[in-house]
Amino acid sequence: MNTRERVLASLRHQQPDKVPYSIGFTQVAHANMVDYYGDPDFTQKLGNCFAAHSMQPAEMWREVRPDIWEDGFGVQWDRSVDKDIGCVCNCLVTPENVDDFPMPDPADPRRWERLPQIIEDNPEKFIITDLGFSLFERAWTLAGMENILMGMMANPDFVHRLLDRILEYNLKVIEIACTYKNDVMMFGDDWGTQRGVMMGVDLWREFIGPRVKQMYQAAKSKGRFVFIHSCGKVDELFDELIGYGLDTFNPFQPEVMEPAEMKHLYGDRLCFFGGVSTQRLLPLGTPHETREEVKRLLDVVGKNGGYFASPAHATPADAKPENIAAMIEVLQNQ
Repeated sequence: MNTRERVLASLRHQQPDKVPYSIGFTQVAHANMVDYYGDPDFTQKLGNCFAAHSMQPAEMWREVRPDIWEDGFGVQWDRSVDKDIGCVCNCLVTPENVDDFPMPDPADPRRWERLPQIIEDNPEKFIITDLGFSLFERAWTLAGMENILMGMMANPDFVHRLLDRILEYNLKVIEIACTYKNDVMMFGDDWGTQRGVMMGVDLWREFIGPRVKQMYQAAKSKGRFVFIHSCGKVDELFDELIGYGLDTFNPFQPEVMEPAEMKHLYGDRLCFFGGVSTQRLLPLGTPHETREEVKRLLDVVGKNGGYFASPAHATPADAKPENIAAMIEVLQNQ
């Protein structure tokens, strides 16, 4: 089987000859592995099963002050410490301007310039179009986390209106994205803490769920697979998300959901993408422990398909290079 055939088998909950995998890196972890391998092009030899296209490409960001980067929505991110994402340092939307705040152009050609080349360069990979910060996250980056969470109780009309405007924009972006020969629409929207859904399930169902359903079904109607990235313990939402059309859940953090249990409960209806601990194993474990845990995940979660092996998040800066190398070794030598 080639990489693409393995991905399709896994999505169909059929056993591939090898479990497909995908490994991403933060900037520091990438630099550490370049030094470890002595090879600046090591990522080209990993054998990743996915190639990703972001709908917020680098061309849509600009550095407005030293270490302050502005995205296509006008949100400013302080990257003086976290070079990969940063921390929001402005507030653009209030109840007074929620109806008038200008949204970006979903058809902005910069958004799509790289996608045809990504597709051409990766004929055996699955192409993911990534709509990061897709709903709740986009709302709090625009209006402030505390304002959105408090607004769900104190000013629900404001939160509903903002989410509706974001949804309207997202549906236009999804429609354009699906005119290209990509395979997956991936929605990034962190809803969880280490203990559960941060706004609670009832508020999630009121504000988030119905709009998520519309986005998923828009992608499914165009024949795309649907992936979600949501950090934290959100497994209590799985039944609803599966009902909306979700195919694959990421990042599958073993610190908050036991992989074998999740496979037992949902493995015939939901695929999992992640599972290799980035909080404990990669930074604190040994190469032997890493090899054994990755093998266990391949055997248990990878049984009968439905699994894409990966670190539970982009490989972090404090991950030990020897542990990362051990993980790669197991994945490549299945």
